[in-house]
Amino acid sequence: MFTLLEKTVVAMALLRLLSGSIEIFAAFLMIKFNEIEKALIINSSLAFTGPLVLVATTTIGLYGLADKLSIEKAVWIVLGVTFILYGVKS
Repeated sequence: MFTLLEKTVVAMALLRLLSGSIEIFAAFLMIKFNEIEKALIINSSLAFTGPLVLVATTTIGLYGLADKLSIEKAVWIVLGVTFILYGVKS
């Protein structure tokens, strides 16, 4: 009758919902201001939130898997996230 949700999954989903809401709000701000310069400023500010949410959700997920995950797999995951962030930055 009731489905129990993992606290870790709920936290990750809430972070993603918050991130998506920020993105939608930013889009409305761009439309409201209707200026390229302001739109670029808003877009640049979003460049900070995306990687921050990625790292936060991955950290929460790894914390939730800490008892089930070997050290080697955790290192590979952290390395993968690092490569993603490096690739996006370059």
